[in-house]
Amino acid sequence: MAPQYKLSYFNVRGLAETARFLLSYMEVDFEDNRINKEQWAVLKATMPFGKMPVLEVDGKPLSQSVAICRYLGNLAGLAGEDLWENTQIDIMADTLTDVRLPISAFIWEPNEELRKSKKDTYIKETLPFYMKKLDAIVKENGGYLANKKLSWVDFLFASITEFLSYATDVPDATADYPNLHALKEKIFDLPQIKKWVENRPSTAF
Repeated sequence: MAPQYKLSYFNVRGLAETARFLLSYMEVDFEDNRINKEQWAVLKATMPFGKMPVLEVDGKPLSQSVAICRYLGNLAGLAGEDLWENTQIDIMADTLTDVRLPISAFIWEPNEELRKSKKDTYIKETLPFYMKKLDAIVKENGGYLANKKLSWVDFLFASITEFLSYATDVPDATADYPNLHALKEKIFDLPQIKKWVENRPSTAF
């Protein structure tokens, strides 16, 4: 019998979207359990570490968004062939976390002037620093982030580009980086991902 998957997260793309991409890529049925604020107040205490996303596999919970992606990546045949290759994928996943985390410094900044300053610094300095290096890595890897082949971290990158557009008001953060842009388009052009994107709930981010 096929495993039963239930992915719980808020009604946004956020940290759960890569898992949704991977489950869609695997073409397996899964429950996309979207939690509202009222439900979360009750459910929070039942979640591992009081956070989401949480993926339940036959009722057994997995927490932490990147760990969930790594698990699904293995199931989908999108992991490395050995420890070295898996470490290369993990390096890219951790680097993408470094790209994403500074965004919270300006998104949640209550002072409008300071928020604008932090956002400008991120757009003009932090983001280009990472994008330039990642673009070169993708070029060296034949169009992928690691090991010269498609892996789960490429799906993570694609989902993060959507969040970058929302957070920075830059329509396409990959526009000036041809190798990253091609990789993003490659993921969104996959039939399974196209189908998911066309049918998923419409949310701001």
